[in-house]
Amino acid sequence: MCTALVPTARLAAKAKTLKSAPGSNRLRRRAIRGFTLIELLVVVSLIAIASGLMSLALRDPAGTQLENEAARLVALLESARAESRASGIVVRWAPRSDDTSDPGFEFVGVTNISDFPSHWLGSGVSAEIVGARSVILGPEPLIAPQRIVLRLEDQRLAVGTDGLGPFAVVDTENPTPP
Repeated sequence: MCTALVPTARLAAKAKTLKSAPGSNRLRRRAIRGFTLIELLVVVSLIAIASGLMSLALRDPAGTQLENEAARLVALLESARAESRASGIVVRWAPRSDDTSDPGFEFVGVTNISDFPSHWLGSGVSAEIVGARSVILGPEPLIAPQRIVLRLEDQRLAVGTDGLGPFAVVDTENPTPP
């Protein structure tokens, strides 16, 4: 009697049985052994490379803060320069000296002083104008080449202009502004 509901002996005949003949355990042992030494070395080396790249990708917080200060200063200087050209009044930017109790900077000659901040975003930032006491921002469209060096801890970053173009972050090794 062979129907779909009744199991037959044919299924039992198809089942594989383990053989105790020589050489039959080799395939089974290879599947159970696990990873080879080369596979483990490849994985360990990939982990080492990834962790090394992660340590290189971590940035110095002082450098990041200084880049933020430089970008903010560039925007403020360009804003004051545009206001100077629009109003026809000479506008100057000068850092406060390090010996004052209130470190920061000031804009002299802007019409609405409350529009311009006078403090750095973080503490410890200092600025030095190369070759002058203040940065003249106008009202003429062509100003003298100027350069400001920002410092925070052991980090340095320079902001400058060639007089015709806008202020931008410049290379600290190159003495000429962009």
